[in-house]
Order: sequence, then structure tokens, then C-alpha cells
Amino acid sequence: MSLPILPTISTAFIVLSAITVAIGWYQIKQRKIETHKKTMMAAAVFAVIFFAIYLSRTVFIGSTSFGGPDDIKIYYTIFLIFHITLATTGAVLGIIMLTTGFKGNFAIHKKIGPTTSIIWFFTGITGVAVYILLYVIYHGGETTSLIKAILGF
Repeated sequence: MSLPILPTISTAFIVLSAITVAIGWYQIKQRKIETHKKTMMAAAVFAVIFFAIYLSRTVFIGSTSFGGPDDIKIYYTIFLIFHITLATTGAVLGIIMLTTGFKGNFAIHKKIGPTTSIIWFFTGITGVAVYILLYVIYHGGETTSLIKAILGF
């Protein structure tokens, strides 16, 4: 089986981001503040690398449409929209977390940190599931525009 290089690399970076968020969460529970800051910066860098690869591929190559059976395409599409919603929410909350952390606004940082982390974990998990459905279980469909790849038209 031959896996596409850019989606494989970008998926690896989102997994690394989720893992480093988990490590950072553990570190802050242990009151290792400086280590937590460094780990969460690494998580942010991994997420930005993912996004840069994803965006570059989408702009310059296109998006891969679902190549599996038509009778499960609707379920894949619903799952993909759920993943995109999680990813967008997680990214916005992640930016808020970085901003509040750097500005020392720890009341908000502590309050939304756990929720942000959980959303990011699910983003990573659902991202891997999308990757597996697109490239491992089924061979990706045609490379097309983002809207057509997501919604099928």
C-alpha cells in the first residue's frame, strides 16, 4: 500500500500536537509552569506546521474527495463536517489559550484550558479517522476543490 506523503506528514503533525497538549496538561497539573509553556509552544508549532501543509496542499493541489462506497458517503461527510467544526473551534480556542497564557490572564486560561485540550484531543482523533477513511481503508477519490471534496458537488 502506498500512502500519500503530504497527508501522512500533516496527520503526523496534528497527532504530535495532540500528544504534546496532553503532556503539557500533565505538566501544569504538576505545577511545572516553565516546562508547560515550552511544551504548549511545541504543540502550537506542530499545529501550525500541520495547517501550513494542509493549506498548501489544498491551495496548490486540491482536496481529496471520499473514494469509498456511495452508500456510506453521507456518514463520512457528516463525520468530516464534525471534524472540521472541532478543528476550527479547537484552533480558535488554542489561539485564545496562547494569548491568555502570554498575557498572564490565568483566570481565563485555567477556565477554558481543559475544554480546549479535550476539543483538541478529539480533533486529533477525528483527523486520524478521516485520514484512515480517505487513504488507508479506501483509496481517495478525485482531487478537486475543497467544497466539492467535502460536500460532493
